[in-house]
Amino acid sequence: MLSKKIPIDEAEKKGKNTTIYGSRYFSQSVPKFEIPEKGMPSQAAYRLIHDEMNLDGNPNLNLASFVTTWMEEEADKLISENNGKNFVDNDEYPQSEIIQKRTVNMIARLFNVPENYSFIGTSTIGSSEAIMLGLLAHKWTWRKKNEEKGIDIKNKTPNIVMGADVHVVWEKFAKYFDTELRMIPMEENSYVLTADKVKEHVDENTIAIGVVLGTTFTGQIDEIEKINDLLIEIKEDKGWDIPIHVDAASGGFVVPFTSPDFKWDFRLEHVRSINTSGHKYGLVYPGIGWLIFKDKKYLPDDLIFHVNYLGGIIPTFNLNFSKGSSMIIAQYYNLLHLGFEGYSAIMENLMETTRYLAKNLNKTNVFELLDTELNLPIIAIKLKEEFKNKFTVFDISRRLREKGWIIPAYSLPSNVEDTAVLRIVIKENFSRDMAEMLIKHLHDLFKEYNLGFKEKNNKNKHSVVNIF
Repeated sequence: MLSKKIPIDEAEKKGKNTTIYGSRYFSQSVPKFEIPEKGMPSQAAYRLIHDEMNLDGNPNLNLASFVTTWMEEEADKLISENNGKNFVDNDEYPQSEIIQKRTVNMIARLFNVPENYSFIGTSTIGSSEAIMLGLLAHKWTWRKKNEEKGIDIKNKTPNIVMGADVHVVWEKFAKYFDTELRMIPMEENSYVLTADKVKEHVDENTIAIGVVLGTTFTGQIDEIEKINDLLIEIKEDKGWDIPIHVDAASGGFVVPFTSPDFKWDFRLEHVRSINTSGHKYGLVYPGIGWLIFKDKKYLPDDLIFHVNYLGGIIPTFNLNFSKGSSMIIAQYYNLLHLGFEGYSAIMENLMETTRYLAKNLNKTNVFELLDTELNLPIIAIKLKEEFKNKFTVFDISRRLREKGWIIPAYSLPSNVEDTAVLRIVIKENFSRDMAEMLIKHLHDLFKEYNLGFKEKNNKNKHSVVNIF
């Protein structure tokens, strides 16, 4: 005879031993749209959410995202210890502000601010906020110059010039802050902004030229130095002093360590502001970005607000108000712990893995690299013409997802929208071994498509032994 089933809640009341999985909370639907009338034990809430998060992708196999997915134990501890600190409350947390100033100094010097300039900077939630703030400063500077000359700007429309390789935040700025967007389209086999293209689009109402140190689409670098040289000529010829804002979200923590002699930063006359993402190759969790102005004269005073309702008088130059201190402190930890040598070693490892993976992708004879120079740990590939009737990059992306890999497939912007690519972002915890596994999974996939691929002979002298 079957024993009588005791209701779960009754068993709990009687103190029967069970795990969280034996509680009534796992036999009922989880509240999804309304706050439940009654709560649940902390362990049950944690386990329900924890298990549900398993449906997310594996961060270590996410080659789509640029953001950091791993930090050291000591960094995790610092973050946990400072999660409750509101950075904007400098009166209550003065040391957080001091650490931000130290970090701004370190990054400004990493970007080669000349000795005779009084640079200024701030942390941001990410590069999107940093770009918005930088362009706002250049718009205000443009307005102030016109006012000083007695020019009525009511009938003038400021504009920004950039290539179609920029992040969407540039388009958002133009729409949100009433600025004409002069976006220069990509061309086939030319996916970056060049000086020749810029020359046709600037005028006296151009508030800034937007250039990218590592584009989201292909990982390539705009012709920053040549565009700077062009602007020097324009200033001498027409008197237009047009600044450059460098979007170094991806490359700002890579190029200074791998190619320190490459000129893209404040060594160039017209580079007046730079943003970078600490949560990308700055090796910090999201979200932390940085905005540096070459000199404080490029940040108009009336964009800085002063408030006193948190205790002391606090200056603030951000789109948001409150934000946590923890990621600022985590960035400072990395700079102290790794130093220039540590960052250099990590970035060189990333580039070595990038070159290895690119070489093996080429060997498949299925893909073509959009950028053969590989200045950043980013690989963009497209299918060779002879394979486009067999499958698409979207098919490959979807099939690799079955193995756990997250590799995005997308079409390039208008004018070259017929070109579809796969992009692979190499991050700190992507090892040579993982690169080999990715290549192996691609080879397996090609066999399914009957491409006649034959694997290389295994040069490993040790055979695999199956143990039963």
